[in-house]
Amino acid sequence: MREHGPLLSALACEPMWATAWMHDANKVIAPLLGIPDLPVAPLPDSPEEDDPSVLHWKTRALVEFADGRAFVWVDDEMGDLDRAWVAAHHDGPALLHRVNATTGLTAADLATIADWCLLHWSTP
Repeated sequence: MREHGPLLSALACEPMWATAWMHDANKVIAPLLGIPDLPVAPLPDSPEEDDPSVLHWKTRALVEFADGRAFVWVDDEMGDLDRAWVAAHHDGPALLHRVNATTGLTAADLATIADWCLLHWSTP
């Protein structure tokens, strides 16, 4: 996991947490990755259980927060319904990249994200 830290830091974008861990991600996960504290996207409270047949609880909040800007959402829970909703409601480019919950983020995932960021990310 620590080897992902430099790869995340090198992405041509502004990484931030979009997790139910909220600010605790900076206390627990960031040190494991060897990265500095990241901003935390404002999210509603997470439900007790995720229902894959409905829009993910983060989807609307992330699109609202992105406000038309390019964004990448990396998660192990989003699905086709979320991709369709983002495509219909977000004016900018978006990559919804699902990772395997068992293996987590891989070097291949990071390469896909890095390539997308190089093509779609613009600094203000």
